Amino acid sequence: MLDEFLHGPRIAYFSMEIALRSDIRTYSGGLGILAGDTLRSAADLEIPLVAVTLVSREGYFRQEIDARGRQVEHPDSWQPQEWATSLGAKVAVTIEGRTVWIGCWLYVLKGHMNGRQPILLLDTDLDENDPGDRQITHHLYGGDDAYRLKQEIVLGIGGIRILQALGFEIREYHMNEGHSALLALELLRRYAYTEEDIRPGESLYDIPRVRDLCVFTTHTPVEAGHDKFGYDLVQRILGDFVDLTTLKRLAGEAQLNMTRLALNLSEYVNGVAKRHAEISRQMFPGYRVHAVTNGVHPYTWTAKSFVTLYNRHLPGWCHEPELLVRAECCIADAAIWEAHEQAKAALIETVRTRCGIELKGDLPILGFARRMTAYKRPDLLFSDLVRLKAIARQWPLQIVLAGKAHPRDVAGKQLIERLHKHVQELSAAILIAYVPNYDMDVALQMVSGVDVWVNTPLRPQEASGTSGMKAAFNGVPSLSVLDGWWIEGCIEGITGWAIGDKAEAANGGDAQALYDKLEQVVLPLYHQSRSGWIAVMKGAISKNASFFNSHRMMRRYAAEAYIR
Repeated sequence: MLDEFLHGPRIAYFSMEIALRSDIRTYSGGLGILAGDTLRSAADLEIPLVAVTLVSREGYFRQEIDARGRQVEHPDSWQPQEWATSLGAKVAVTIEGRTVWIGCWLYVLKGHMNGRQPILLLDTDLDENDPGDRQITHHLYGGDDAYRLKQEIVLGIGGIRILQALGFEIREYHMNEGHSALLALELLRRYAYTEEDIRPGESLYDIPRVRDLCVFTTHTPVEAGHDKFGYDLVQRILGDFVDLTTLKRLAGEAQLNMTRLALNLSEYVNGVAKRHAEISRQMFPGYRVHAVTNGVHPYTWTAKSFVTLYNRHLPGWCHEPELLVRAECCIADAAIWEAHEQAKAALIETVRTRCGIELKGDLPILGFARRMTAYKRPDLLFSDLVRLKAIARQWPLQIVLAGKAHPRDVAGKQLIERLHKHVQELSAAILIAYVPNYDMDVALQMVSGVDVWVNTPLRPQEASGTSGMKAAFNGVPSLSVLDGWWIEGCIEGITGWAIGDKAEAANGGDAQALYDKLEQVVLPLYHQSRSGWIAVMKGAISKNASFFNSHRMMRRYAAEAYIR
């Protein structure tokens, strides 16, 4: 089964999480979704990749919302043998002076066309290992710093070794975020000079050769979001893997900064939107950071009703999403609206089943769903309940919410509780549903079934964001703060609407701007002009979906990062 992937060189794509499908719990949110879309497009375009990630047997968590609106986390395990094939190869890494064995599973991702991509799921739950070490690959983003560092050793160092053991020929290594940056240290050791080759004062390692092999995509525009480990912890867990002087020179004097390590050992570095690349260059002056704006996989994130519609009017759109630019002139308004009504009916049924709330098909639905954390500001829409009620009296609306908070994000969990309090306070004026246990399936129903996609991050903390791109494939316009991808995607009144302007100083007036736009522009258009509304839906499809897709993104990576 593996032989079909060993006949030529491949790009090794490393990511801590990859969203393969809803019932394989190897993802938590946007980073994993992006990784999955990357690989799906690589399969469709037959770009030769091999992905490396952790098996995460216990998943992230299954979310329950109790009667008081509090998030309750439950185990969300999956059985890799039901979806993947165990491979015979095993490799060892040293952690805290112990030998830790790593096995792997092969999952073959099948593209919408004919392509297939191998995904290697690393697993330490082996009989050879100590009980504690068997759990290293159990929990996605679980545990403390020591647990996280052990996971990153398995991913980066173990991943390089398993690729070699399986016989893959790798031409480049693509690090999706800094979690896998230790792979570059393994490459340094592989390309270390012999003592006879070293002149006094020269490096022990062939750093230019390692740099030429590595590509790094950074996703985090906030300093606190980058993985950092104290050197005492690093030496206790990793030992003297490379000499400490070299490590500090590459990863930072005070702490091992995984982002800085990746920056210093990668020839090609990119951010995930134009604005994010600018922020990254400011955070890390002296580094050349390219911009490859994220995209989403066309077939995965398009509702069945729109797939049928596009197949009929724009054949080939799945392989060439740029064909969607013709949606404005080639698809009748009535056909767009019918496809939307089918997607909306599916969402209404899900909300009825899972929340016991009967939404109305003839009223607009605002959708907000993403990781529940402070900078996403999910409560911005509820900043002034009196104003929101007044808007709803004039222009009736409904709201559907969803999202998980990280189990250790106390503020994020409090946001969920506060949102449920607002739901109760507004119950007589606005129908609001909070769909629990947000996953890929719920995400597709929401981005296709709502009428307006709302996004309210605190500038400039949204690196890219992709949920609004998914909505665009379903003719759903965005109402969003100008940050991340929306700075590039927003054509006011054509593809959607902006909340405020690009200036960070405008954050303080975002709630007022949101209410004004809803009251004066968005809701009146929905209620008063079906043709005007459908024109914006077509604008979202033809101008956003046609561009902000992972096929375009992967063609950029292939041309600029992989072929150098």
